[in-house]
Amino acid sequence: MGNAIGLLEVQGFSVALAAMDKACKAANVVIEGIDCNNPATGDNAPIPVVVQVKFTGTVSDVRVGLDAARAEAIKHIAENDILTHFIPASVAGIEKLLPIGKVSKKS
Repeated sequence: MGNAIGLLEVQGFSVALAAMDKACKAANVVIEGIDCNNPATGDNAPIPVVVQVKFTGTVSDVRVGLDAARAEAIKHIAENDILTHFIPASVAGIEKLLPIGKVSKKS
């Protein structure tokens, strides 16, 4: 079994960065990938981008990171515009999929 995986989806790139800054300061998590999509309401959305951040760590670190990220995001956007998902134990090989997205990490 692999690391725990946390997924945070918020409206706005700046909200995602602020939320993950808090998550990384609160817990020992590693950001594995960031992906951006258009919201369901398209150009009518107040913030025309949905950002998903994928990160890993121990079960307790990912839980703490998700809680810290959500608490920070709520300061900037409505709670119903924030989604979090928690996978306590990933299967072997799934972590290779986490960096895949529109935003790529450079070495």
